[in-house]
Amino acid sequence: MEPSALVWYVSYGSNLSRARFLAYLQGGRIAGSAREYAGAFDRTEPLDDAAVELPGRIYFAGESKTWGGGMAFYDHDEHGPTPARAYLITAAQFADVAAQEMHRLPDPADPLQRIVIDEFEGGRHTAGPGRYETLIEVGVRDGVRMLTFTSPHGAGAVSHTAPSATYRALIAAGLAESHHWDPARIDSYFFRITSPVTGPSHDQRGID
Repeated sequence: MEPSALVWYVSYGSNLSRARFLAYLQGGRIAGSAREYAGAFDRTEPLDDAAVELPGRIYFAGESKTWGGGMAFYDHDEHGPTPARAYLITAAQFADVAAQEMHRLPDPADPLQRIVIDEFEGGRHTAGPGRYETLIEVGVRDGVRMLTFTSPHGAGAVSHTAPSATYRALIAAGLAESHHWDPARIDSYFFRITSPVTGPSHDQRGID
């Protein structure tokens, strides 16, 4: 397969858990979720996955309809690092995953696939105003671009809200799986990223 047909999807939130991420590829519902996923047209499991670090930081904001509590977002422009997990998948699979994050059904004719293959101007592309509709290129690994998605608003532009216990548990499970962190280190990490931060009020409700 040509490298241009592949991307590393880099997860920093609940998709750190491989089982949770596979719901985006293979469809279905996982325990604790209020949402059932359509899955990708290509349901093949990732060709590889790897523990990585991102230069920015994550924060929690809004209220998730899937998990309750705050949703994880990534601010590429803030100081990090952020532990993450990269999955090697096709550009078409990434487009299908991104569509589901954007609360759309995967569609082979979706222009997202072309957008994913193309270089983003300035390393970013905003597909819409929604919470996970900003695509960011965060690096290159083994000659393959690394992509993620987040909100168009940075950490300082919104009020922060705590994640639910279920959502936090999925992220913790993913950190243990991919980075082999012990519970004490995971707790310390959550304490750091959920410390109160005051930001302007901005409506982040209703998505995830």
